[in-house]
Amino acid sequence: MATKRMILTRQKAAALGYFLAFIACIPLANWMIGNVGTVCAPPHGPCLVPVLPWGPDGHPLMAPSGVLMVGLALVLRDMVQRRLGRAVGLAAIVAGAALSGAIAPPQLVLASTTAFLLSELADFAVYTPLQSRGLVLAVLASSVVGLIADSILFLWLAFGSLDFLAGQIVGKLWMVVLSLPFIHWIRKREIARQVVTT
Repeated sequence: MATKRMILTRQKAAALGYFLAFIACIPLANWMIGNVGTVCAPPHGPCLVPVLPWGPDGHPLMAPSGVLMVGLALVLRDMVQRRLGRAVGLAAIVAGAALSGAIAPPQLVLASTTAFLLSELADFAVYTPLQSRGLVLAVLASSVVGLIADSILFLWLAFGSLDFLAGQIVGKLWMVVLSLPFIHWIRKREIARQVVTT
């Protein structure tokens, strides 16, 4: 019985950690855009990072540094839903959209809030039915749908152009791909826990 209680305590702590990390991705993405990158436009960005070593005109493909946190947020939202359920997953999306709108620069509030809300809902719609087929597949597929939706919506609403779509997608995809070994490890631990508690 003590083992079950310890497992439940760890699971609750992990769930809270996923939720807090998901929420933290939003202000961190906004901060990174103005402060982290190999190239930063004065005075406060956007700061860009290379997401592929090759791109247009023989230069690296660049993206605003905040896209890295957006890709991670899509994965973390899936983990919030997995640990805390659909209702909390949806509440996290609404809270994230509100936070995104609250901290976005005034000229980007509509684009930031709408892109966040709709991309996370698209992620939710794909993740929910797929999670029973496999956690890694569900996270990968839902995140790809979410990051494409986020990139298209944000760029179109903010700038009326999709000129920087490739960098946005590749930057977000890097964070999703880099998270997959961790997601696989989580699934292996879940399976091992099921053996211990039965």
